[in-house]
Amino acid sequence: MAYQEVTTTSYGKRVGNSFKGIGGGILLFVVATILLWWNEGRAVKTDKMLNEAEKVCVDMENPNKADPALDGELVCATALATTEDSLIDSRFGFGATAISLQRMVEYYQWVEHAESKTEDKLGGKEVTTTTYTYTKEWVPYPVQSSEFKDPEYQNKNMVLTTVDSEEQWAENVSFGAYKLNESLIRGISSREPVQLAIDESILKSLNDGISRVHRKDSLGYVHQSGNVLYIGRVPSSPEVGDVRVTWEKVVPAKVTIISQVDGNSFKPFKAKNGKTFQTLVMGKKDAAEIFESEHSANKTLMWILRILGTILAIAGLKGIFGFLETLLKVVPFLANILGWGVGVVCTVVGIVWSLIVIAIAWLFYRPVLGIALLVLAGALIWFFAFKGKDKIVKKAEA
Repeated sequence: MAYQEVTTTSYGKRVGNSFKGIGGGILLFVVATILLWWNEGRAVKTDKMLNEAEKVCVDMENPNKADPALDGELVCATALATTEDSLIDSRFGFGATAISLQRMVEYYQWVEHAESKTEDKLGGKEVTTTTYTYTKEWVPYPVQSSEFKDPEYQNKNMVLTTVDSEEQWAENVSFGAYKLNESLIRGISSREPVQLAIDESILKSLNDGISRVHRKDSLGYVHQSGNVLYIGRVPSSPEVGDVRVTWEKVVPAKVTIISQVDGNSFKPFKAKNGKTFQTLVMGKKDAAEIFESEHSANKTLMWILRILGTILAIAGLKGIFGFLETLLKVVPFLANILGWGVGVVCTVVGIVWSLIVIAIAWLFYRPVLGIALLVLAGALIWFFAFKGKDKIVKKAEA
């Protein structure tokens, strides 16, 4: 059954909090402005860097044979990434010859979920009802149930044992006659399950430790199957406290890289504007495909950050002017009308401000688009000044 907690905030405290929110709103608005400005510069610089890299990039036709003439060149090459390094999981006493060995841990725990609803009362008070529900889930860390709100679920969590997640990477990964640097190595994603071969003495020691600490009977608590080590009574029927450990490895695979040759290895390419670039993709790809994908990713990130910056600007303005709505909370329906109006104004001003910041930033790089954005911002200002106010008046009259 759900557990509810009801809290009441007085009108005076709400007004005080709204005035305190002005500082946070100003900070948020400044952060949004900086983010929008920085993002435009980042996008243009990245675009120029990719264009420069694409012009100088050459194909390495045979990575299996070192070519001194390519030293210092930005190359696109496809070869098998492989290693002879042995990676050992020291806690469980087994390993694999692989590019990476990864141990992932999950705990079966009670998890608290909270959902809040607020209601304005006549006189300015605010009543918040928070509903807490609890579910059993696999999570990557033990959950402190002592902090749960519902007393019935407090201290219900426990774990049979704790195991740290771990990730190891080979230091020596060959790419034909060359070696990959650390950044390129970590871009390889050819994952496969690791078939476990944990020594029985280690499993017995782990089982005995659980039985001794938790004063359980001598039943087996440790089960290994495939690439999973399950710590609990019955793997098919998990109980709170059970632990699931999964191993994967990154195996040799054909990859394509774009990077600058540095002796028998590689390093990032540095463009004239200071931006660096190197990449690794799985399988065989040509340079044109990779650069097209990088340009697309740059544009996608640019729009994500533009939208985020605009949302932050609007939120900052609402934080600055939110006190106006709070002052009228003594009469909720009046506050709702004013809040609607403040929300509209903050949204329009936030969008307009974001367009102005973007336009000014782009004027330094691409004047035509910058001027177009300024015209659009001006059109929005005109629309709001001569059209938007009529809607607000009609809303207030209604």
